Amino acid sequence: MIKNAGLLSKFDDKMARDEKSDYLSCLSLFEGMWREGVPLGVLPLKDPLEGIDVDIRIARILNRV
Repeated sequence: MIKNAGLLSKFDDKMARDEKSDYLSCLSLFEGMWREGVPLGVLPLKDPLEGIDVDIRIARILNRV
């Protein structure tokens, strides 16, 4: 159980800053997640444009801020 969420957040931020990633390790991570998603039936998307109107609406709102 996490008792000090602020301390954990600071730790995560420091790890993200200090940890350098390269293209091949990111690609390997992506491929692993893809291989896991296919048997679960969540990848590939049946209709990749499903919900695009919501994404566009959110992007317009965020770009105005």
